[in-house]
Amino acid sequence: MDVGKCFEKLHRVLMDSLDSGSDTNDAEIRKMIDALILKDEDVKKLSLEERVRLGRDLFSSVRRLDVLQELIDDKSVTEIMVNGPHTIFIERNGRICRSERTFATREKLEDVIQQIAGRCNRVVNERSPIVDARLEDGSRVNAVIAPVALNGPILTIRQFPEEAITMERLVRSGSLTEEAAVFLRTLSAAGYSMIIGGGTSAGKTTFLNALSNYIPKEERIITIEDNAELQIQGVPNLVRLEAKQANSEGLSEVTIRDLIKSALRMRPDRIIVGEVRSGEAIDMLQAMNTGHDGSLCTIHCNSCEDAVSRLETMSIMGYPLPLPAIRRQIASGVDLIIHLGRLKDRTRRVLEISETDGMSGGELVLRKLFEWDDEAGTLRKLRELKNRRKLVRWQTFMEENGSATGSISPVLQS
Repeated sequence: MDVGKCFEKLHRVLMDSLDSGSDTNDAEIRKMIDALILKDEDVKKLSLEERVRLGRDLFSSVRRLDVLQELIDDKSVTEIMVNGPHTIFIERNGRICRSERTFATREKLEDVIQQIAGRCNRVVNERSPIVDARLEDGSRVNAVIAPVALNGPILTIRQFPEEAITMERLVRSGSLTEEAAVFLRTLSAAGYSMIIGGGTSAGKTTFLNALSNYIPKEERIITIEDNAELQIQGVPNLVRLEAKQANSEGLSEVTIRDLIKSALRMRPDRIIVGEVRSGEAIDMLQAMNTGHDGSLCTIHCNSCEDAVSRLETMSIMGYPLPLPAIRRQIASGVDLIIHLGRLKDRTRRVLEISETDGMSGGELVLRKLFEWDDEAGTLRKLRELKNRRKLVRWQTFMEENGSATGSISPVLQS
């Protein structure tokens, strides 16, 4: 008998024992599993390694996330994609491959999805078959079940590094140059509002986390997310808000738009929105235009120009302003757009940094400052920053207060 059949047999016995007994703690469950493994004749024929794995899988099936737990514990795995109970793919080091792990039954996969959703006070059922949630370690989860999912329950888990990735680490990995990092560090400290764009898995959230490390520590920051996954470090005056879905217990829906409007009454210096997806774009632009310099958000897009188009479309969804008025809001509130992408070798890179440069002929003008050079394999500087008003004001403030700016003054002097 192979490990899979041994697991099915012992799992049935274990679940029968747990169903008939009272509440059982982890230590008692481990003892029950050890006893089952020691006395089963078929299990005795397995190797020591197979028996250890069998015991681990049995415990995970009862107390943790079943066959996914081993993949979640593996920090080299950045994405887990479950396409029904018998098909699991993982991403490791930018490469996608199929895992040998499978769920014993469709029902077991559904139990895991319900377990994840329940911990986040989310509901997933036939009436609401799509749910976004997170694990205790901050990993992002999306689940889709019947009747929407046709080949079984679909579960996607995005895992983030245990240690927050810094801009210095991104420079070492080649995601951007030291020159670009110093440039962004200076402008972030000076209160330039930025949009971070890119496709799925381009590293937008990671980059936003790294960029947030340059925010002055004395400022009050409010983060707003669908699912809390930002890792803002070193900011004492930090408020974290998370949207909530309505549920059958009477909990009213709290949207990103609701949270942005509330945040404006909480005396923020900057507002950080994890991702702008819909009508909340207009609220974010309003925040950027009402004294909250240095605010940040991410957006799905294919280029800096596309980020502007998506902001326009989503703003109209939020409030039907004339397009020229929305473009003026973008020109006035957004200072920089940073575009990230993945190259053919699956590495994540900063592909473009552009600044907004007012309006011309009814269109928003973008000035490209940095651009990825395929031949040189690096981020190349094209021109100097034009909009220097905030930079000069910040430099003056730093000098008047006796703060050193030595490592970042070249940006101002260029």
